[in-house]
Amino acid sequence: MKKLLILYVIIMLAALVLLFKMSAEETSSKRDMVAYNDRLHNAYDAYLAGHSAAEIEAQCGCILLLEPNQAELTRLYAEYALVMDFAPEGEPIGKIAWRDVREQNEAGKNSFRTTALIFWGVMLVLGLALLLAVDRYLLRPNREMRAYAGEIAKGNLDVPLPIRRNNPFGNLTESFDLMREELRASKEREAEAEKAKKELVAELAHDIKTPVATIRATCEVLELRQQRRIDRLTAVDSEETTDPDSLRRAADDAREASVAEARDVLEKARTIGHKTETIQQLMDNVFTATLEELDHIEVNPAEENSTIIEEYFRNLRNYGNIILENEIPSCLVYMDRLRMEQVIDNVVGNSHKYAGTDIHVRFDETVRKDRDGAGASYIVICIRDDGPGAPEEELPLLMSKYYRGSTAKDKAGFGMGLYLVRSYMEKQGGGAEIYNDNGFVVTLYLRKV
Repeated sequence: MKKLLILYVIIMLAALVLLFKMSAEETSSKRDMVAYNDRLHNAYDAYLAGHSAAEIEAQCGCILLLEPNQAELTRLYAEYALVMDFAPEGEPIGKIAWRDVREQNEAGKNSFRTTALIFWGVMLVLGLALLLAVDRYLLRPNREMRAYAGEIAKGNLDVPLPIRRNNPFGNLTESFDLMREELRASKEREAEAEKAKKELVAELAHDIKTPVATIRATCEVLELRQQRRIDRLTAVDSEETTDPDSLRRAADDAREASVAEARDVLEKARTIGHKTETIQQLMDNVFTATLEELDHIEVNPAEENSTIIEEYFRNLRNYGNIILENEIPSCLVYMDRLRMEQVIDNVVGNSHKYAGTDIHVRFDETVRKDRDGAGASYIVICIRDDGPGAPEEELPLLMSKYYRGSTAKDKAGFGMGLYLVRSYMEKQGGGAEIYNDNGFVVTLYLRKV
């Protein structure tokens, strides 16, 4: 900007000098009467030598009026012409005149036109040069910087930013290029760390699948044995016996107790088997996604019967006393069974881990606006514990990825539970909310078909 300012001042000073020069040339000068007397005597000599009036006018640059009339003289006087008596032999025989002022004016006009054209051409060239200088030193670096920022925004960190001499944005350009290099190095380090993390998670998932498969096989064997025991006890109960009544009643009681115990063991074995199947499916997901990529796990909601949700809660008795305060309205909802079971398991598991109290579940229906602003019907699942709740200032953050509240410092976890709850519910077309109301409350919204 300093160089452009100096150049602009030089251009304006040159224009001022040129204007002064033009003004000086326009100033009228005095007549040289000695020179005009010489011209007059030359005209006398030519007349006495017998030259015609036209020849004398051409030779002396004058106007010779041997028989002047008043109109011609008036026009000459109006043009500030020099008019003298023409008396070659002592007696005036006419008038001789020179239109020097008119000639000077015409010469001045021509000179002014020429000078003005030159001045206009110089100013045009200088203006174009100034515009080119502005484009080269200001606009082009700006365009390059804008294009460079666009490439960086697209993630193209391999394009270098040219650094030129006399660039007014030189320091900024160098800083941007250093930032690009650092971003590229950081991205490479992040990619390496991401790759290592994926390999670690995949190895852990593979290692977990083996004991899960063993547990599942053991549960199947246990189920088979308990079912055979129940069948055997039931068959013995149907056989006729000759034992006395008291002994028969005692045997019946013993068989009924054994059958009840076997059925209880069978139910627990089935629950464990069901859970191992869920874990198996989750491990299949973990094989292809790290914790950073959990957003990409597919959620495929389908039309399902809402009453399935009650079974999910009944299968979680190992988390303590879960009280279903009412029945869920029977209808069709958009739901991914696996993800919905995972959502309920995360919510109830959190309440059991941090509150350790009874868990109350209530079902309801409501109408609320969806993402498009239109009204839609939802099944509401309200899950509440009787604990102290979460600090109010932490509530807006509890559903963020990796955030763990102050009450979770001594508990194991990654801070992903409630984040996944909200993510999975939204991908099913519903939503999730948390708040405190005589305990910690999680409200789930499932969209009705």
